[in-house]
Amino acid sequence: MTDNKVWFITGAGRGMGVEFAKTALGAGHSVVATGRNIETVIKTIGEHDKLLVVKLDITDPVDAKDAVGAAMERFGRIDVLVNNAGIDYIGAIEEQDERDYRAIFEVNFFGAVSMLRLVLPGMRARKQGTIVNVSSMDGIASLPVNGFYSSSKFALEGLTESLWQEIEPIGLRAFLVEPGSFRTGLADRTKFSGAPIEAYAATSGAFRKVMATMTPEMFPGDPVRAAEAIYEVVASDRPRHWVILGSDAYRLIGAKLDKLRAEYDAGREMAFRTDYPNSGPPIL
Repeated sequence: MTDNKVWFITGAGRGMGVEFAKTALGAGHSVVATGRNIETVIKTIGEHDKLLVVKLDITDPVDAKDAVGAAMERFGRIDVLVNNAGIDYIGAIEEQDERDYRAIFEVNFFGAVSMLRLVLPGMRARKQGTIVNVSSMDGIASLPVNGFYSSSKFALEGLTESLWQEIEPIGLRAFLVEPGSFRTGLADRTKFSGAPIEAYAATSGAFRKVMATMTPEMFPGDPVRAAEAIYEVVASDRPRHWVILGSDAYRLIGAKLDKLRAEYDAGREMAFRTDYPNSGPPIL
């Protein structure tokens, strides 16, 4: 990727979003860095002649439309959309408050949907563009106490898998990123939702105790190296669809795939005997 590209990054005020922006700028590209607080974005990324900082709450349709409009006015196009913004509440599924788990979906799923639908028309017109949807290792392998967050990422995974099949024939690209535990400060921003229920002491209760003693060393992932890896994938001519980042993510997802394969193999006879007798293959 030697020519100048315009990157549009959500959630650029902290975490991986900051490193995505710095990496793209460092490689000579233009960046639209967005966040709910403009001052925070400017402070974390710094000033740059190819940087446009725009206020964006991705759950606000007016904000989203205005942010894309500002990017188009300044740079004339968006080449790479990085849907990075995300939130998390934790707790057992029965414990969490409805307003919190609905907020998770509004940001992690519907916010990403809103942004990609806003940028796709321009990408289609130019027949060029890449959409990077930041999922999670929890988007493939769900864990206890994080069910709603995992569900929002599972939804993003399904959407993106459909998306790349729709847009690759017209020259566009989309892929998923599944990070593990990275030192982005997410643990400090993650809050429990709802009141504890004693029956979940072994799962939700145990996790509450762990959260109180977490240290940076418990998060093996380096956000700078993650940003460099994503830049490498975007810049490459080799298409990718799932990009796993972090040794913990690699292990967790690998264990899930092994379990899924074992269940898949064990369930063959049942799957086939539930068809009508002598029926042919399905018509897709």
